[in-house]
Amino acid sequence: MSSMNLGPNSMLNQTITTKIQTIIPFLAIPIFSSTNQQQTRNKLVSSFPSLKLSAVLTNTNIVKDKKTEEETIPNFNFNFNGYMLEKANIVNKALDEAIVLQEPEKIYEAMRYSLLAGGKRVRPVLCIAACGLVGGKEEASIPSACAVEMIHTMSLIHDDLPCMDNDDLRRGKPTNHKVYGEDVAVLAGDALLSFAFEHVAVSTIGVPPERIVRAIAELAKAVGKEGLVAGQIVDLESEGKSNVGLETLEFIHLRKTAALLEAAVVMGAIVGGGTEDEIEKLRKFARYIGLLFQVVDDILDVTKSSEELGKTAGKDLTADKATYPKLLGLEKSKEFADKLIKDAHDCLIGFDVEKAAPLVALTNYIAYRQN
Repeated sequence: MSSMNLGPNSMLNQTITTKIQTIIPFLAIPIFSSTNQQQTRNKLVSSFPSLKLSAVLTNTNIVKDKKTEEETIPNFNFNFNGYMLEKANIVNKALDEAIVLQEPEKIYEAMRYSLLAGGKRVRPVLCIAACGLVGGKEEASIPSACAVEMIHTMSLIHDDLPCMDNDDLRRGKPTNHKVYGEDVAVLAGDALLSFAFEHVAVSTIGVPPERIVRAIAELAKAVGKEGLVAGQIVDLESEGKSNVGLETLEFIHLRKTAALLEAAVVMGAIVGGGTEDEIEKLRKFARYIGLLFQVVDDILDVTKSSEELGKTAGKDLTADKATYPKLLGLEKSKEFADKLIKDAHDCLIGFDVEKAAPLVALTNYIAYRQN
């Protein structure tokens, strides 16, 4: 199984100069080529906070290398909790308005049950933040943000089915099929999937048609045979096998988890009018945080209770699935997560520091979340 290419400069055999260099050599991406750029990279990596995220991210000093001079961007305050609450409320309102109860009521009830059941709204907020980073208007990104959440919810409904992961708990509530039955759950997921594309096409305002079409294509690719479906099928085929290696695990999670995060970020950059260079930088960023999201999920699955997670803990172990802690051990998995944080931060170098703050903070939130 080949590894998904993380970018045009990916090298499968390039060593990573960390403690895990002999374990995962295929995730390295050479982003900088010159000595000055490497020095800038080191300074910026140390400036972006990798500590546990507090309620307010403050006094972030960013140092840039400008020719031979160094300049320091003034301190600024970023209220991460406030930002997440504001954007999540916007998304929740938009989702509530997008899918209203009508006949046949049962299918709309089932769709709304899972879609409006809460959740961190990380994917839609990433979409909004990426749009803002490239200078786009927030309202342009809302339909795309909602579409990503609709598809994420579909994937959860289907993932929880007895024929898949067979789970009874999601976001602290009974899973969709436990409430409405397997037949309705399948249809609710299908309805959310199809409506997501319609919503982007019909509801995106003030964006050129070619950008809307490109955003839809990005979303379709993330969901289909090259994305979620590919990751899910290899995940299912890998259950109980003792010969599943890190390359296969990367294949699964770059598609099953990272692909939709990538779509969220890239769609935001596209509808926001980002340049090709900006879009590709953000694509790399999204792939790193997508893997980070999964590594953290795997760690939490073996270190937290079902009550703390709001879903069944230890289910990967029960299903004998390949996970990062299983293949690397817990400590090496944590080291890998630290590397992914730094790599994600690297991708934001060159963007406006204040506009990049939400994505920096979201990276840290994904890394240090507790559920």
